[in-house]
Amino acid sequence: MLKKMGGLLAFMACFMAVSLPATAAIWETVPDETLGALELTRDATPKELFEALSERYLANYTKGKFAEYWEPIPMDKYLAPTLFYEPPAEPAIEAKREECIACHQGITHGWVQSWQKSVHANLDEIRGLPDSDSRAYKKELISDVENNLRSLGLLAADVPLKEVSCIDCHMGVGAASGNHVTDLRMPDRRTCGTCHLQQFAEAESEFDTAVWPQDQWPQGHPSHTVDYMASVELASWAALVNHGDGEVAASCTMCHTNQPKCDNCHTRHEFTPVEARKPEACATCHNGVDHNEYEQYMFSKHGTQYQTRGDSWDWNARLADQMTEGGFTGPTCAGCHFEYKGQFTHNVTRKVRWGFLPTPDIADNLDDPWFQDRKQAWVQTCSQCHSPRFAETYLTFMDDGIKKGTARVEETRKVVQALYDEGLLVGQKTNRPALPEPEQDEPGAFASLFFAKGNQFTTVDRVFAEMWEQHVARYAKGLQHVNPGGWAYSHGWGDMMRDQTIINEQDVLLRERADFEQRLQKLEQK
Repeated sequence: MLKKMGGLLAFMACFMAVSLPATAAIWETVPDETLGALELTRDATPKELFEALSERYLANYTKGKFAEYWEPIPMDKYLAPTLFYEPPAEPAIEAKREECIACHQGITHGWVQSWQKSVHANLDEIRGLPDSDSRAYKKELISDVENNLRSLGLLAADVPLKEVSCIDCHMGVGAASGNHVTDLRMPDRRTCGTCHLQQFAEAESEFDTAVWPQDQWPQGHPSHTVDYMASVELASWAALVNHGDGEVAASCTMCHTNQPKCDNCHTRHEFTPVEARKPEACATCHNGVDHNEYEQYMFSKHGTQYQTRGDSWDWNARLADQMTEGGFTGPTCAGCHFEYKGQFTHNVTRKVRWGFLPTPDIADNLDDPWFQDRKQAWVQTCSQCHSPRFAETYLTFMDDGIKKGTARVEETRKVVQALYDEGLLVGQKTNRPALPEPEQDEPGAFASLFFAKGNQFTTVDRVFAEMWEQHVARYAKGLQHVNPGGWAYSHGWGDMMRDQTIINEQDVLLRERADFEQRLQKLEQK
């Protein structure tokens, strides 16, 4: 009897190991706010977390509130694949796992070469690394991936993950074969999150931790988690597509695709974190007139350290080890923005205080505990290299400077608004055609950067749009990234003073002209 029971218990243990989903406490780097929003506890299974995240992800990722005004252009199938991707009609074949690689070796060999260099293709190499290797932490990541897949029923309990190949991402994890016409897909964030659940949850948590206390921005904004919606729900973007200028709008979309997918930072098909850890990975999007963080960083002393010493740093070291085993002697974009109170996560907005643009409703509320807590988190980040007193002093100096720039914009806004309200802008009463829907006319609007039929916008509109949307942003970014030329003379303040000069001069000229026309009209009436 005992022998039979022993055999039964052994069988049950084997059955449970193969059939039951794996369980694990949710990682500490996934904020409590996210678990609360998803109505999960920290002892939820990976399956429960993935399904809850996926459901909300799909609900938050749509054509947006202006959907009636635009239709996708052909390029959108790659920029927002979950919404618009359709497989090609050829080749109409049932492809096996190994056939994908053999076929693409001949037609898109660059893809295959990148994949062959990736961790995805070389899991056993990682498993065999000595603990002294800076890449050895990835062994734990592979174990997490296997645990996630087992919880989802995609990997048997006693089978290690052999590789991640074309078919896993483009047809289905673990699939032996798939139909090239009906099953082919372009991976989105959920696809990556199937395996990389911790990183998926951390990235999605930006939606839950960006809840502005005075409603300065909508929940989750600005962040990578809602960047696609931030683009398509911008009236100017929808108006451009509606006007037939979808290619221009696509320039915005091509950066606002972190919500749809992960390859803005982890370039396919190698997906190496080494690339994603370097500032150049951020440069594709974080550059230019209104978000030129890359340029500001590179011209700062921090950027100088990276450019002169970065070739001696170990880029395989994870972010948490950069300042120790990695030998880093200066900060990087990822090193500062992924860190929050000692933890490094894919939520890069936990310390955001000024948002995308400095505005009065932020400047006037920096004493709020929400902002103060984030300031202290920045002090902790900066204190990896600086004294806390120095960090506190510089951050206060930065805030005070940004407040002054914001005040100048608001001074000028009053001048522009008054000209508009009194109908004094050039052609305002005779030649200011309506804008494409859903855009609406307003003075100094963002749309003045994109439309110029007749006097839809004037010099005053355009200059002010550059002032509030570009130059004050560049001024703030210079202060935030410690590039003196970026906020004082080369850009920033100097640009804003030029804007203010032009608008003040136009104010005088337009009012003198209006006064002259009134006097002339009176004389003609006599």
